[in-house]
Amino acid sequence: QVQLVESGGGSVQAGGSLRLSCAASRRTTYNMGWFRQAPGKEREFVAAITWAGDRTYYGDFVKGRFTISRDNAKNTTYLQMNSLKPEDTAVYYCAADLSALLRRFTGAYAYWGPGTQVTVSS
Repeated sequence: QVQLVESGGGSVQAGGSLRLSCAASRRTTYNMGWFRQAPGKEREFVAAITWAGDRTYYGDFVKGRFTISRDNAKNTTYLQMNSLKPEDTAVYYCAADLSALLRRFTGAYAYWGPGTQVTVSS
């Protein structure tokens, strides 16, 4: 089992940037993903990265604004978010996928962090 904890959320104006971090409690070989959930909406896939960091996969809405990366020496996965929009406001979650695939559906992920709030004002 692994515990995940997100950090780096906060409030920012439209057009600004934030970098989210997801710290794992131990070294893992899991693929990692980021999801988000806005009030009244379903949890939405944002991005995923392989354990080696050699492949990434993004949700359709990202359109080059977000970048997922990881530092396995620090057991940490990152989500750099640029050109933020008010519609990016949500709780952002990181999650670990035990498979070797890059997947976008929530059921594929075995472990989840508690989430971090991102608020973008216009």
